[in-house]
Amino acid sequence: MNVKKPGSEEKKLILEQVDDNHKIPFELLELADPSRSQIEEYIKTGQCYIAKLNSKLIGSIVLKELTPTTIEIKNIVVNESFQNKGYGKQLLRYVHEIALRSMYKKIVIGTGNSSIKQLALYQKEGFEICRIEKDFFIDNYNQPFFENGIQCKHMIILEKEI
Repeated sequence: MNVKKPGSEEKKLILEQVDDNHKIPFELLELADPSRSQIEEYIKTGQCYIAKLNSKLIGSIVLKELTPTTIEIKNIVVNESFQNKGYGKQLLRYVHEIALRSMYKKIVIGTGNSSIKQLALYQKEGFEICRIEKDFFIDNYNQPFFENGIQCKHMIILEKEI
């Protein structure tokens, strides 16, 4: 996937599936999910991809098959210094390509009620809110956390039909 910025040379975003030769980028994944234990659980059954720009690790995705026709984005993250430059959108579009190639019919993603920018991005990319899991972050995380001055309590689930 290529990302072109006005007035700059083309920058290639390279995406690779993590295999035995790569280390899972936990510190990066923790930017999107503050619970290392939660990440360790979904990494066991998911597929981790890393995004590199000019050989520098800038993002990651963890995908998990829910059913033979549905894949879930368990974690999607772009390093803070590369945010707001279109790379998150590129990662979402990469997931769409994976889903198409693998014959999935639906992509699911969940995010916190306090994740305002993420909610906007997902909806701009065709995801629709389908349900809310009340108190998900209260019940599944040891400590409360806040984004945008809002306590993250509820998981908002969005789906995109392919």
